[in-house]
Amino acid sequence: MPPTNWRSYFAGSTWTWDDLTQEYYLHLYDKSQPDLNWENKECRCMIYDSAMRFWLDKGIDGFRVDTVNKYSKHIDFLDAPITDPGSVVQPASQFWCNGPRIHKFIQEMNSQVLSKYRTYDGFPVVTVGELSMTPDPEGVLNYVSAEKKELDMIFQFDITHLGQGPPGSDNKYDFTPWNLPQMKRIVAKWQTFIDGTDGWSTVFCENHDNGRSVSRFGNDAPQWREKSAKMLAVCFAAQTGTLFLYQGQEIGMVNAPRKWGIEEYQDVESQNYWKEAVRLAENGTDPTRKERIMRGLQLMARDHARLTFQWDDSANGGFSDGQPWMRAHESYGDINAKAQEEDENSVLAFWKLLLRLRKEHKDVFVYGTFELLDTENLSTFVYKKQYHGKTALVAVNFTAEPQPAPRIDGLRLLLSSYPESTQDRLQPYEGRIYTNY
Repeated sequence: MPPTNWRSYFAGSTWTWDDLTQEYYLHLYDKSQPDLNWENKECRCMIYDSAMRFWLDKGIDGFRVDTVNKYSKHIDFLDAPITDPGSVVQPASQFWCNGPRIHKFIQEMNSQVLSKYRTYDGFPVVTVGELSMTPDPEGVLNYVSAEKKELDMIFQFDITHLGQGPPGSDNKYDFTPWNLPQMKRIVAKWQTFIDGTDGWSTVFCENHDNGRSVSRFGNDAPQWREKSAKMLAVCFAAQTGTLFLYQGQEIGMVNAPRKWGIEEYQDVESQNYWKEAVRLAENGTDPTRKERIMRGLQLMARDHARLTFQWDDSANGGFSDGQPWMRAHESYGDINAKAQEEDENSVLAFWKLLLRLRKEHKDVFVYGTFELLDTENLSTFVYKKQYHGKTALVAVNFTAEPQPAPRIDGLRLLLSSYPESTQDRLQPYEGRIYTNY
């Protein structure tokens, strides 16, 4: 039997038997991704040499540190409590996430490696950590406080987990409908957690582990796709922190077509969750599970963000003359970078405009304090940014129907995602920014 009953992120056990050593090895993810033993100092030093100094010596400016809070495990290897009676493996993140020596390891990484390097223009190298399963601001600040000398900033995933079950659980892809106030409270929580601290934050709504934001948070129907993409751009580009865009987001790429069958989903996590759903449906444990999990994968699977980038309207979207690892999205004729570079009204052109404004007014957009307004409104997301007398009001409509515009006393319209904007109504999937300067 495996040493523990821990469930892998990708379903099944975290343990795989190795014939050569006659031992089990631990893998929180796929069996082809064994976890390294951070308790072993020689192992840590090899990581610092081969995975960090190697690249820093070549002149890189920093790292995105994957799964950064999962290096320290509880090495007494206790079984997890039974929370899923129908399975032999159980969710067990309490034994391998934010473990007892995690801060010691990251501080050592910083002191022995990162602090010794500078970028070509003299700045410290940058670290952004992937910090899942850390829902409390105090826990996040332990990683990003400047005083603690660990990470510069982190990705906290509440926003991308909307609609999902807990990561690593059997219901991660059992979609749960969400509403706009839930999103607002998540944004407000992580926009304000650094207030009065020496920490820093990130802003993002897409990454390589989730479905596309237009399909999840907007509307990817042809008549609404561009409007949704621009609306989401306004919503997130005006927020405080370091802004990250995921490739394809800047041209409004969308999820794979819903008509695609499960055979088109290549990711190991998707395939493992599907196999589990088939087993539970066919043995009568959960008869509707196949339909529910397929719906969840159609919205949230990692495959959507891993489709090839759509450069132009040639074969495979210009990505390759050969056969890519995944089938190219059928939309590349309409959604591609080349066409958008030549269109001043494209999603790409709008992102360029937004980023110029964000840099031009970085005091209020990048560093300003965040205040959420009209929290319980189910249709519009409105918030205020302030910095030393400068004010910006952001209002976005998350619906396909016109909605009342907010009061804008003393403010002027700086930007709208529509070519023409009406004073008293937000148009479908419209985003606006008002300022007092």
